[in-house]
Amino acid sequence: MMTADRRPDTRPEPMPTLRGSGPRVRRAWAAYAISQAGSGIGTGALPLVAILLLDASDWQISLLAAVAGIAGAVAVVPLGPWVEFHRKRPVMVGADLLRGVTLLSVPVAAWAGGLTYGQLCLVAAAQTIGTILSSAASTAFLKSLVPGDQLVLVNARWESTTWTATTFGPPAGGILVSWVGAPATLLVNAASFLLSAVTLGRIRHREPAPTGPERGRHSMAQMTAGWRHIAAHPVLLRLFGHALVFGGCIVASTPLIAVLMLRDLGFSPAQYGLALGVPCAAGVLGSVLAPRIIRRAGLMPTLLVAGAARCLWMAVVPFAPGTTAGLVQIIAADTMLLLCAGIFNPAFSTYRMRAVADGYLARVTAAWAVSSKVAQPIVIAAAGVAAAAVGARPALLGLAGVLLASVVVLPWRSWTRRDLPVGRGRDVPVGIGQSQTTGVQP
Repeated sequence: MMTADRRPDTRPEPMPTLRGSGPRVRRAWAAYAISQAGSGIGTGALPLVAILLLDASDWQISLLAAVAGIAGAVAVVPLGPWVEFHRKRPVMVGADLLRGVTLLSVPVAAWAGGLTYGQLCLVAAAQTIGTILSSAASTAFLKSLVPGDQLVLVNARWESTTWTATTFGPPAGGILVSWVGAPATLLVNAASFLLSAVTLGRIRHREPAPTGPERGRHSMAQMTAGWRHIAAHPVLLRLFGHALVFGGCIVASTPLIAVLMLRDLGFSPAQYGLALGVPCAAGVLGSVLAPRIIRRAGLMPTLLVAGAARCLWMAVVPFAPGTTAGLVQIIAADTMLLLCAGIFNPAFSTYRMRAVADGYLARVTAAWAVSSKVAQPIVIAAAGVAAAAVGARPALLGLAGVLLASVVVLPWRSWTRRDLPVGRGRDVPVGIGQSQTTGVQP
């Protein structure tokens, strides 16, 4: 009979905590939080400036968004390899400076009386370029900065920051616009990027030497390496396809939900704003819960269940009546969707950071972002055509059906792979061309 002092310890392992690299991670997080706060406040500021100061037409507002997305994505394609083959922190600082300086030019030009629509298009494209470059570089930078068993914690912290900025930033920006005008929100956003650049510049961390271009490889092969790396990885390829569908459907549903609530169901703008703002708190909650859920259930099961669960809730929205119960129904559906998304995103970010070879991570991240920037306008246009033909409610049902169908694309065969554990001290699975390590230790 086993004595008490020899009984096995069945208590769950404690959550891993930031150690060693903690001050550097906190400084990187501070830079991210500052830029996200500014971006939240500046949400929609460029179109607002175009409307209020330049009296831009509806098609010019749509063109502004389209040009920004497509031009920025096209410009980033050749820059992806350049990011991969250079140290990442200077790229992040440069991306913040690009976004900060170009945004700053708008209020300066407006106050000088020289603001033009063409300048807004250039600034919008620069924002897209800077965002994609920063995302590509920061993913690789964090992987070099953070020990492998702490990636989930750091990704969850970043996710919580994003949802917090999304929740509180736009209302603060709206108040700022009403007080001092739209250019002031751009000034705050520009200042946030410049302060973020300064904060990143103060991080003292010796990055691993970046990999150089493969000899004999044509530049086009280098530019498309991110997509080819995704295509060669079965799990990433399925996640990539699912992400494109999910992101496109969610973005395309936003204007349709606005039409449904404000026109078809007769809700007030205040009730519509409530339906947009309240569910964002669930995203924060999901990102806070994610590390504990992943530790207990495993990374891949969490990723699959949360990824599938986030696709269920849009189907609830089109059936809402124009009553208080209907408003509650819409808010509840969006709350559950964002809760699941808040759990899924840190799990997905951690999986991609660990599964992709170090010499491809920046290009894979850039390829992912570029593909989303191109795919989303296509889905938006298709949903708009459907809404014009059959109405907002049937179009939303169609998007909900596409989302439900996309669950099949998730890599369900990987369910039993309880790999990439958190805080267990094991090696991560080998990505394509990746050595068996848990990441470069600082």
